[in-house]
Amino acid sequence: MGKNGKPGKHLVWDWNGTLLDDIEAVIGATNAAFAELGLEPITLARYRDLYTVPVPKFYERLMGRLPTDAEWALMDGAFHRHYWQRAESCGLTVGAAELLATRQASGFTQSLLSLAPHAELIPLVRRHGIEERFVRVDGRIGSSTEGKSAHMVRHLAALTDVPAERVVVIGDAADDARAAAHVGARAVLYTGGSHSRASLEAVGVPVVDSLAEAVAVAEELV
Repeated sequence: MGKNGKPGKHLVWDWNGTLLDDIEAVIGATNAAFAELGLEPITLARYRDLYTVPVPKFYERLMGRLPTDAEWALMDGAFHRHYWQRAESCGLTVGAAELLATRQASGFTQSLLSLAPHAELIPLVRRHGIEERFVRVDGRIGSSTEGKSAHMVRHLAALTDVPAERVVVIGDAADDARAAAHVGARAVLYTGGSHSRASLEAVGVPVVDSLAEAVAVAEELV
């Protein structure tokens, strides 16, 4: 319950491209990894049009075929090496820290679920000073090819007294909406990250251009 006694939504926030404004780091790391493999660079617009998870499917859209296991290992390793060099300098999305603090002060709950590796995620969230805003923070443990749905099941199972019908996922990717639907929750998608507005709108959930709008829409979802 919030301080006004209303049973507000529990928000499950995505990290990359949602709370963390890292899309330029993602594009830079993607192109640095592509250069190592002899692939042509990609623009932000093309990235947003083609991006999907699991990530090997994204590479299939770019290459015209699925990468081999050896190619995938090289691509994945190169991307993460270049990305984490850039992630240190990324800031939070405009207004994110204030939104998180305001919701917490109002007595509403929120958590963070990311496909970023858990061991790298936690120090970064702490460095931005927002760890205490969440009742739980979960990063990826295990395969980087797994989508978000399985992680969402585990995340909600670990939350106490938070029924799925009271959960709204806020993310920047179609996979966030699929993960929400998988557990019976709702979703709001933000246009500042990995997907174009057109590809987000095709998912069939509310699409917004700011995190403040995302929170407002989330609270109105029945």
